Amino acid sequence: MLAVQGFGVRGPRGWAFREVEFTAEPGALVAVEGPSGAGRTSLLLALTGRMRATEGCAEVGALRLPRQAAAVRRISALAHVPGVTDLDPALTVAEHLRERALLQRRFGTSLRSLLSPRTERAAASALLRESALTAAGLDPEALVKGSRTAVRDLERIEALRLSVALALIGRPRLLAVDDLDLKLSEAELAAAWRMLTAIAEAGTTVVAVGQGAPEAAQKVRLGTTHEKGAADALAETGRS
Repeated sequence: MLAVQGFGVRGPRGWAFREVEFTAEPGALVAVEGPSGAGRTSLLLALTGRMRATEGCAEVGALRLPRQAAAVRRISALAHVPGVTDLDPALTVAEHLRERALLQRRFGTSLRSLLSPRTERAAASALLRESALTAAGLDPEALVKGSRTAVRDLERIEALRLSVALALIGRPRLLAVDDLDLKLSEAELAAAWRMLTAIAEAGTTVVAVGQGAPEAAQKVRLGTTHEKGAADALAETGRS
């Protein structure tokens, strides 16, 4: 569950966003709308504990922001955030999946799992990877060069699906997806929203930036009054 009250982030020259308020039930799909520069990415980063809120508070499940940001980071994931979760164009789909599995094994595995037999850990990792790929709607073997397809050769919708799959490998309870509508066709955008709807229906709360959300999605609208502050706050992420 998300409960956001008077939430805001201030940069050196102004507000990235402020006075954001909404409540979302577990497994909800929340669409963040507004023009570029309105603080949309800052909101995603703040809700997932990657950027410290300046005012207000938010509850992510039983955790409270900004005080428990580290704990929120452990139960949330980001996908398709320029400058933060960029895919390496030279790496293949298989290499990205292998890298993410190694990171999950190193930083996201419980002590109990680490003490289990290696074959058991490998089987669990493979199952988790396949589950994430299925949820994201990506079949690596259907790509032009199979799982050896480089990111630079993926279609935009395929790259989006890969980014979402990599985020889901961590089994997040909250998934934040940025720029969903970036250079996608109308049909691709509709398919992307269907993917996120299915992920939400399976129990993961999803907050996504983009236009064209389905009617059932909960809408959060950001204005344009804090554009300069948003640019300042986003400088921390490396995004211009």
